Order: sequence, then C-alpha cells, then structure tokens
Amino acid sequence: MTAVHQLQTKLRALKLSGMLPALEQRLAQAQQEHLGFLDFLELLLEDEIERRQQHSLARRIANAHFDAVKTFEGFDFGADPSLPVQQLRDLAGCGFLQAHASVIICGPVGAGKTHVAQALGMEACRRGHRVLFTKTSHVLRDLAGGRADGTWESRFRRYLHPDLLILDDFAMRELTSVQAEDLYELVAEYAGYASLVVTSNRSPQDWYPLFPNPVLAESAMDRLVNAAYLVTLTGHSYRRKLRPG
Repeated sequence: MTAVHQLQTKLRALKLSGMLPALEQRLAQAQQEHLGFLDFLELLLEDEIERRQQHSLARRIANAHFDAVKTFEGFDFGADPSLPVQQLRDLAGCGFLQAHASVIICGPVGAGKTHVAQALGMEACRRGHRVLFTKTSHVLRDLAGGRADGTWESRFRRYLHPDLLILDDFAMRELTSVQAEDLYELVAEYAGYASLVVTSNRSPQDWYPLFPNPVLAESAMDRLVNAAYLVTLTGHSYRRKLRPG
C-alpha cells in the first residue's frame, strides 16, 4: 500500500474525508509551489471545512422543506418596474434575523411572494440558520390533529425549533376560534425570540376580520405587524412571465 493510500485510510478513520478528493492535487501543488508543512496542512484543512460546510448547508436546505429551491439569483428583478428591489436586497442580507424581526410579503396571486419568501429562507440557510417552510393551512391542520389526539404540545414545539418559520398563504380564509388561538400562540412565541416570514394575498389591515375574537386579533397582529418589515408586490403575475412562450 502506497503512502498516499495509507494516508487516505487514516483520513477516513478520522472522518476527514473532505481532504480525499483533492489530496493528490494538493500534494502536487505543494511540490510545485514548495509549500511548507503548515501551508500544506492549511490547504487540506480548508478542503475539509468546505466539505463540512456544504454538507451542513445541504442538511439545512433539506430540513427546510421548501416547495422548490428558489434563490434571489434566480429571481427576475427586472420583471416588474414596481418591485421594491432595494428593500428585497436589504432583506436578503438577513439582518432581520439578527434583530428577531419578521417579514410580511403581500401581493396578488402570482406576484412572486412565495419565491421571495423561499429565497429569504435560502439566504438564511446559507448563513447557518435553521429554517422551516410550510403552508399556514398545514400548520393549522397539524395542530388541530394534535388537539384531537393529545399531542398538541409536542407538535407545537416543532414549529418553535427553527430560527425562521415561513408561513405561506397566510390569512387565506376566516379562522375558527381554535385556529385563531393556535395562530396567536405561534405569533406570541416568535415575537422577540425568532423570525417569521408570512406571505398573503391580503394586506395586514384585512386580516383582522378573519379572527372571530377581535381582542385576540388585535393582540396577535400587534405582535406580528408592528415588529415586521412589510414588502408589497403590486405588479402583474410574475408566475405568468415564467410560462414557456
């Protein structure tokens, strides 16, 4: 067994396999550039760090359960002159996550709300944050099932785990009393602790009548709306522009 093969075996045993793909290339580079031992070791460690970072990113993206992998690189900022381009680019820096603030994205059907929300989630994943993307209706059904079988607490805690929870299609229809209470509990837990991104076809002022209890509506919306950045997409359907032909 050659020295390189022996080294490869030991690297695998130490779970340092990120060094393996470029090991011979790094050896050749070290010889050509007359690198010292420490410089050579640093190159190998950088390879391992890169592998681990990519593995962690892939795991965060998988755990986010995005409908599709959407990014700002894949978003056509020139599709609509009314797009708040600078605001979107500022939010893409994820400073709102550091401040535990939220983002509300409103606009008509097909305006790109879900794309923007998932792109924000992707940027959060790239920065090491835990993200979960889900339809609001799914959350409400899941929590309703928890009330039925006595697992509400454990199901609810799952939604508190991510640093960023993305609720797509928020405020689509009138809420039952139980649904309103569940949404209030979720918003209250996130306020000042982590961040929410919600997408909605309705503007925030139109959410209040969807709650059967005006006091609960005021309390929930006060926590969410007053601590959130509001992004309004007003143009024609972005989705229509993506159709072939």
